[in-house]
Amino acid sequence: MQDFLNAVKSKFELPGQDIRTYSPLTLAYIGDGIYELVVRTVVVEQANRPANELHKMTTRYVRAEAQAQMLLGLKDELTEEEADVAKRGRNAKPYTMAKNASRGDYHKATGFEALLGYLYLTGQTDRLLELVQKGMAYLEQHTPQV
Repeated sequence: MQDFLNAVKSKFELPGQDIRTYSPLTLAYIGDGIYELVVRTVVVEQANRPANELHKMTTRYVRAEAQAQMLLGLKDELTEEEADVAKRGRNAKPYTMAKNASRGDYHKATGFEALLGYLYLTGQTDRLLELVQKGMAYLEQHTPQV
């Protein structure tokens, strides 16, 4: 994904920004998109299925409740810096709320997405994928299959 990020910056002649100036909600915004792409890639690569089945499989991982559980499962895996980014995301005041999520889960999911956005924008692709993989494994172990 670092190659992807660099290709986008190069093709669109983007100067790059100081990551420290980004709000946690901005990090969550890009993190949401990156996470969705990773999950969709994993689901599609597992098997060629009808789109509605792919959607159901993807939804299992991208729901706010699932992201909140993943963040909980990863808490002991995070560095101090990563935990701080996730905490800032969790404590941010979003302008909207998910339709099918509790306020607490939505805030935790925002923290999870902010962490992924931070890792993506700082070029820590391997770490991002490692945490997503561990989070998905945690979710598989701790939630019933729907």
